[in-house]
Amino acid sequence: MYNFFRSYLFRLDPERAHALTLHALRITGNFTPSRWLVSQLFKAPSKPVEAFGLTFKNPVGLAAGYDKDGIAIRGLSALGFGHIEIGTVTPRPQAGNPSPRVFRLLEDEAVINRMGFPSKGSEFVQLKLNPSLRSGWFENIYGIQPRNKKKKITSIHKGGAILGINLGKNKETPNEEAVLDYLELLQNFAAYADYLTINVSSPNTVGLRELQGRAALESLLTHLHQQRVIEEKKFEKRIPILVKLAPDLTTSELDDSIDAILRTKMDGIIVTNTTLSREGLRSNLKGESGGLSGSPLAAGSEAVLHQTLKRVNGEVPVVSVGGIMDPEDAKRRLDMGAALIQIYTGLIYRGPGLVRQILK
Repeated sequence: MYNFFRSYLFRLDPERAHALTLHALRITGNFTPSRWLVSQLFKAPSKPVEAFGLTFKNPVGLAAGYDKDGIAIRGLSALGFGHIEIGTVTPRPQAGNPSPRVFRLLEDEAVINRMGFPSKGSEFVQLKLNPSLRSGWFENIYGIQPRNKKKKITSIHKGGAILGINLGKNKETPNEEAVLDYLELLQNFAAYADYLTINVSSPNTVGLRELQGRAALESLLTHLHQQRVIEEKKFEKRIPILVKLAPDLTTSELDDSIDAILRTKMDGIIVTNTTLSREGLRSNLKGESGGLSGSPLAAGSEAVLHQTLKRVNGEVPVVSVGGIMDPEDAKRRLDMGAALIQIYTGLIYRGPGLVRQILK
């Protein structure tokens, strides 16, 4: 069925097609009957996994970037994901890079994007995760304090899926002040997330990847760990923090980044983000700038996964993402030792049934 719909979706601009499917999932998730029907259509075997102190109903997750502003969590959960990572969320709203900024490379089963962290901002996403915050306007105007602020924190488990929130700095924030953006986001989302991901590896925000260097990353993560301890006491819950790395790091650069992650007591590593490499591409769109995802990323992502697993030696779980296009790709990553996997571009080319296919 998806092949039929894909032929029509692929006639549309990639970003417009994405918006249509995302809003269809948003509408589906907002109504109990439609959400139940979709969950039955995509029902898959339960395969529980323990990682970061959390229990995932299965190891297949949705990578960050699909639902940037958290508008379709319920609908996405109905597709059978074990976890959903929303974002990247920035502290303040930003438009991202000018269009066109997403390109399908059909011959290569790939996508190039140079979105640049388009985000409606932290406040918008907080309201999506907890609509009861909207009622605070009366209290804010008249200075009335709510009797029990804890009641304003609603459940973050939508359909049984673990919720991750991917955090990034605003484009105009210089790297030397990036820690302030990440600290603000940690404070804003500590109450809502099952885990948080620190994104320092997107190729589409100028200078962001420089934060993966040992000194810069260790400084950033040290501050975040200190703030995390405070938030955990405040909300009486554990807040795992993961770090997402690029596939384009040299061996020594990757080792330096992993050292910083381990030294600062982070809970896990996600490898990899999109790549700047264009090796082996056939499409005439290969000259477009931005991060490449899809089939051509598979070999590089697996190589980084292998090196990361070897370096961490079981100290923290590792999540594999990048180039997972079918059940065989997924099985190979899990057999290599990944605790969890995430998909995104595979959904574009294979459809929402990919989650069920992998789990079966």
